[in-house]
Amino acid sequence: MLTAIVTRSGEAAVSVRLVRTDSATPTETVLPAETEEMVTMSAEPMSDAVPTGESTEVPVAAEARALSVETGTLEAEKTGPNPIAPENKELLWSFGAFIIFLILMRYFLFPRLRKGMDSRYESIRSNHDGADAAKADARAEVAKYDTALAGVRAEAAQRIDAARQTLDQERQRAIAEVNARIAAKKAEAEAAANAERTAAQAQVSAAVTSVTSTLASLALGKTADAGVVSQAVSEAMQNAGSRS
Repeated sequence: MLTAIVTRSGEAAVSVRLVRTDSATPTETVLPAETEEMVTMSAEPMSDAVPTGESTEVPVAAEARALSVETGTLEAEKTGPNPIAPENKELLWSFGAFIIFLILMRYFLFPRLRKGMDSRYESIRSNHDGADAAKADARAEVAKYDTALAGVRAEAAQRIDAARQTLDQERQRAIAEVNARIAAKKAEAEAAANAERTAAQAQVSAAVTSVTSTLASLALGKTADAGVVSQAVSEAMQNAGSRS
């Protein structure tokens, strides 16, 4: 049950307090000044014997109860907003900031990011292409080097073969010249030996013929024929040479 405690000053109500007496703990609510007249009007008529400046307990009707509920709502509203729940203007500001950020991302930041990524990709791709081109050039240079090296080796082999053939020809010519010189020297030596042999044979034949002719003259007592003696000596010397 709600009980209104009204403090009067003359004919006017100074303050009104609502007390709930049906609960275990009495609850007291002080109404604002603008609601005091409404509670006073809805309360039962008070006796004229109530002194001025004293409090009077007056039962409150249904209107006062409704007013108490409204007053409680007003007091709840006066306690302040919830610090966790966002306000509408905060939601609007957040949504507006999100839209602005989305627009900036879509038309400014993302194109620049995409442009940077494309530039980076093109740079990496150009570097890869340059590396592939450098590798291809290096392989081409290696192939040219191998070809040139093979040509140099072939030319060196040809020169070595030509030098070997030239040396063989020079050696054969030198050997031929030496053999010719040896043959000439040998022929000269044989000719000289033959000449000396012939001269020696002639001297020996003359000496033998002279001795034989002298011996034959002594044996026969007359001079022997020189031609016969010379022929006999020549035949004897030839037979002796063939035996030796």
